[in-house]
Amino acid sequence: MHRYLIILLLCCVPLVASANDKLVQLYAPETLIDTGVFKHILPRFSLKTQVRVEVVDDPATAQMVLGPTGRALFAGVGAVWHMKIQEDHPGTKRLADWFTSDVGKRTVLAFAPDGATPIFQPPPETESVVAEVSLDGDAELGKSVAQSKCGRGHRVVNDGRMTGIGSTPSFFVLRTFEDWEVRFASFYVLKPHGAFTQIEDVTEPFPIDRPSPIVPVELTLDEVESLMAYVAAIEAADLGAPLEHQ
Repeated sequence: MHRYLIILLLCCVPLVASANDKLVQLYAPETLIDTGVFKHILPRFSLKTQVRVEVVDDPATAQMVLGPTGRALFAGVGAVWHMKIQEDHPGTKRLADWFTSDVGKRTVLAFAPDGATPIFQPPPETESVVAEVSLDGDAELGKSVAQSKCGRGHRVVNDGRMTGIGSTPSFFVLRTFEDWEVRFASFYVLKPHGAFTQIEDVTEPFPIDRPSPIVPVELTLDEVESLMAYVAAIEAADLGAPLEHQ
């Protein structure tokens, strides 16, 4: 009898886990709840995804929090509302994907109680801040940094070996560009580097719903300065004379 009971309980565990994946506990301040926006958007989300959302009173018990920190979603009623995921599971991922999708954005921004003017707008755009770096770093350290942290994508030393990714330019080719200093000083906010690069005390942590697709490249500002000093010291590639049209 006990053996059959244990088997029955074990069979039920996956069902419970699956049911929990279909429920998201969401916290939001009363200011946001009182607008009635959740009565407008959550049934639409649940109808599309079959994931139910329960608004809870305590942010500590919530799996997702809408508030002042996290990824900005929309603005209105005196604040910019951000999404912060506190428990990453299939349900919260579906809700996060919906909030950031075109359909989710349109649903939120279309909310207009009693047919009045919509009360939410897109979040204000934030400009990427590029920290100022100089060329007085340690070139030898910069070479070491280039080899250990940039060598996966670029050829960084002239040792005759073919390294890096064939579709990405070498440091020696990049050195030929007139704006090479700007490129190297701000590389960590340029595509695709921003998706997997972190500069200590400069860049924001990766959003929980958009982690780095590879092992992150992590540097300090001192290392960036040394990297630039190394690039300044290397010889630019000889790309030959420009083509002349007859």
